[in-house]
Amino acid sequence: MLHHPTHERLAELGLLGAAAAFAELLADPEAAELDHAAWLGLLLDREATRRMDRRLQTRLRFARLRHPQACPEDIDYRTPRGLDRTLIAALSAPDWINSARSVIITGPTGVGKSWIACALAHRACRNDSAVIYHRAARLFEELALAHGDGRHARMLKNLAKTKLLILDDFALAPLTAQARHDLLEILEDRYGRTATIVVSQLPVERWHEMLGDPTIADAILDRLVHTAYRLDLKGESMRKLMAPKHGHAGPASAPVGQQGILPRAAPPAP
Repeated sequence: MLHHPTHERLAELGLLGAAAAFAELLADPEAAELDHAAWLGLLLDREATRRMDRRLQTRLRFARLRHPQACPEDIDYRTPRGLDRTLIAALSAPDWINSARSVIITGPTGVGKSWIACALAHRACRNDSAVIYHRAARLFEELALAHGDGRHARMLKNLAKTKLLILDDFALAPLTAQARHDLLEILEDRYGRTATIVVSQLPVERWHEMLGDPTIADAILDRLVHTAYRLDLKGESMRKLMAPKHGHAGPASAPVGQQGILPRAAPPAP
């Protein structure tokens, strides 16, 4: 075990990244050629990297993404789905979140809508933005319960201040009156301040009928749609495309959480 006053002091101060780097430098004969400034720089770099990694893991735990391993670098552009590389690149940068604009991702089931939304959210976490993922129907159920136990105002406040909110499986069924009002409150609090990603199987043109009340529907869509980036996906289900051929032995189909990424190469034979 390494015993060195500086190493122990770094550990006592909670600078575990710097402590690990210091131990490695002591064990590396070539490190003796480095000057003090180089040593200090290496220690600080390691500590900064460790803190960024811990902050990212905290962001991801808070986000509760449906596909926590999704990231933009793994998006499959080879399968024709109507993906726009330029738009994906723009949505991978922090600028769109800072501009507080929405993103609407629509398309049939299985084309990777939720996966892509989670990939953009993962990038937002890496850009140090607070993210939260919700399936729309479940969120409205939680808000309905919160009306009765006094948590409603606090939930709305937390949703309002989160930098990026994802509403998945939106408008799969008509909204109740309470859900409509809650959605309007959420969007009103977030409009012009924070960013939102909405994922739906239904095209935007059918959202109005699912929202119900025409007046509230107009108010919701006005805050959500008109300045939003749009990803209208098409094509066959990625689950179907990645499934093994009928009657032909082959690798197992990829898990549902992998439908947005490139197929992984088989490991080499031993």
